[in-house]
Amino acid sequence: MTMQQGDIYLDYAATHPLRASAAAVYLHLSSQPGNPASIHRAGQQMRQALEDGRAQVARALGASPLELLAMGGGTEADNTVLLGLGAAQQYRGHLVTSALEHSAVLAPARWLATQGIDVTFLPPGPGGVITPDALKAALRPDTFLVSIHHANNEIGVVQDVAALAEVAHAGGALFHTDAVQSPGVLPVALHDWNVDAASFSAHKWGGPLGVGFLYLRRGLEVPPLLMGGGQERGLRAGTQNAPGIAAAGAALEEAERERPATFAHLRQLQDLLTELLNVPGIRANHTPAGSPKVASFTVAGADGEALLMNLDLMGVAASAGSACSAGTMQPSHVLTALGLSAADARASIRFSFGAATTTEQVREAAAIFLRAAEASH
Repeated sequence: MTMQQGDIYLDYAATHPLRASAAAVYLHLSSQPGNPASIHRAGQQMRQALEDGRAQVARALGASPLELLAMGGGTEADNTVLLGLGAAQQYRGHLVTSALEHSAVLAPARWLATQGIDVTFLPPGPGGVITPDALKAALRPDTFLVSIHHANNEIGVVQDVAALAEVAHAGGALFHTDAVQSPGVLPVALHDWNVDAASFSAHKWGGPLGVGFLYLRRGLEVPPLLMGGGQERGLRAGTQNAPGIAAAGAALEEAERERPATFAHLRQLQDLLTELLNVPGIRANHTPAGSPKVASFTVAGADGEALLMNLDLMGVAASAGSACSAGTMQPSHVLTALGLSAADARASIRFSFGAATTTEQVREAAAIFLRAAEASH
């Protein structure tokens, strides 16, 4: 089923529509022959397209192409770091993460806890901030990894990953950040951040689904989750999605070129929606100084499932939280970590914006949301 004309898409944190520039690259390359591992001309032409795409992504993220591994998505990148380094530790030692992380970090962290690794889930401070002092207090002599995201996908809080990485390194630990929600909206500078690993997903910036990247600083090796033909420096076996990687590079190059204008536009939309929904019975959960991409609201006493369904029936696409768990209608772990009750967390909706979102759409969505909220009690 496709969206109908007049429907309003406000779920860009879940996925960004494929950019025309990326679609053109993908369509062209996917009709061409050649495995990038083959030594004949067709294979090497495909390899060149793959490496050109990797280089475009690396430039946008402030890294070297040699440090960027192609993955099947952000979830695979997160899992590769946590599970790989956990295995390298022989499932001993201490891991620090936060209670606000995406499930792609929380789920492997919880699994590692069942294998013998001690895991600390740092609670957020005011506004969802994880402070360097809080991290320093959590570190132990056997802490081998800290994994804390850059921009949160539900409330938009942006962590100071450079300062957190400095604390982790001073304590002898590696530092990983899930930065899936950042490119195209917030500046990403991996070398300046001095992180050891970072995860990205192309469909969040208008690239294709099923393409992700893992940054590993030069010299850091992680045991592979997938073994086989030795692709991606032996750290991620399997034939690479060369058309997808090339398309991801084209999309991110365009997104970064537009990023300053996009940021200003999204901030205007976020501020407008927050103002329009500043009414009794509705609470804003997002961080005002954080990423402008998302806005989260709780309707006191509402039936969250009815609220989401009413919005959809009225032509507004939004989420109850992370798209990966929205179908379960479980309370958002991000909002409960911030102190909301399970009932209030269930009665919360996340809107997220893209460059194509208009002020008129936001105004209409706000009016629809107020009607949906009234009908959901």
